[in-house]
Amino acid sequence: MRLRNKAFFAALLGGAAFWFLTQPDNLDTALVAGLIGDPAKGAQVFAIGGCASCHYAKDAKGEARLMLGGGQAFATPFGTFIAPNISSDPDLGIGGWTNYEFANAVLRGISPSGQHYYPAFPFGSYTRMTVSDVVDLKAYMDTLPAVAQVNIAHELPLPFRLRRGLGLWKMLFLDDRKVAETIEMRGQYLVEGPGHCAECHSPRNMLGGMDANRWLAGAPNPSGKGRIPNITPHSQGIADWSVDDLVYYFETGFTPEFDTAGSTMVAVIENLGVLPVEDRLAIARYLKSIPALPDASK
Repeated sequence: MRLRNKAFFAALLGGAAFWFLTQPDNLDTALVAGLIGDPAKGAQVFAIGGCASCHYAKDAKGEARLMLGGGQAFATPFGTFIAPNISSDPDLGIGGWTNYEFANAVLRGISPSGQHYYPAFPFGSYTRMTVSDVVDLKAYMDTLPAVAQVNIAHELPLPFRLRRGLGLWKMLFLDDRKVAETIEMRGQYLVEGPGHCAECHSPRNMLGGMDANRWLAGAPNPSGKGRIPNITPHSQGIADWSVDDLVYYFETGFTPEFDTAGSTMVAVIENLGVLPVEDRLAIARYLKSIPALPDASK
C-alpha cells in the first residue's frame, strides 16, 4: 500500500512539474503597447517572411496569392501539418487579433487562446524579429482580403497531438540569440529572423530542433523527396558563388551555371525580388561571411 501511495504522489508531483514547465511564456504586453503598424513597411516584412507561400491555396496565381485562407498540407516525419487561415477574416482568420496576440503568436508561438503552436510555423526563427516589424506586418496583413475558410485539423499521431508538450520543446530549442558570428548585421537579421532560411537549409535532430552546429549546411527534404542544398561558403555549398552571383540569383532565379531555381525556391525568389536591392545584397554578404561547413543534407 505504501508503494502505491508513493507511486501516486510521484506521478502527481511529476504531472504538476510537467504542467508548470510547459505553460506558455507570453510576451510582456508593454513591448507592444503604443505601437502603430505601418502597412508599407509591413509589406516588405511580409515578402521576406514568405507568409503567402504556405498560406495561399496550392498553385494559386496572381492576386489569388494574397488570399491567405490556408489549406496546404506539409508532410513531415512528425505528421502532416495543414496551413491555417491567416487572412483578415475576423472570425476564421486573424483579422480580429490584437497586435499583442499577433506578436505573441509570431515571436513566442502562442495562440490567442493560450495554446502552443507547432514549430511547423517557423516561430523558432521569427522569434529573432523586432516587435516593430511584427506590428508592421500585422498592419499590412489587415489590408489583405478576408477569406471565409474553416481551418483543417493537422494529421498527427500520438503523442504529437498533445500540444502541451511543446512547452518542453520550446525550453530546449526556442532561442532569440543570433546564431552566426558576422559583421553583416542587416543580412543576419533577414536570414536568421524573418527570412527563416535555416528552417529548410539546416538539419534537425530527432526532436525537430535545428542543429546550430551545422547552420545552413543543407538538410534532407522533410517531404522525403530530394535534398535542401548547403548555402554556406564551403566547396560543397556556395564557395564558387560571388556576392554578385547571389544577388543576381535572388533577383532572377538564375544560377552562375545558367540553371534556374526550382521547387519551393521559386516562391522564395519571387519574394526576394520585392525587397530593396540593399537587402538582397545584405543577405548575400551574410551568406558569404558565415562559417563554411561540409554538406549535411545526406
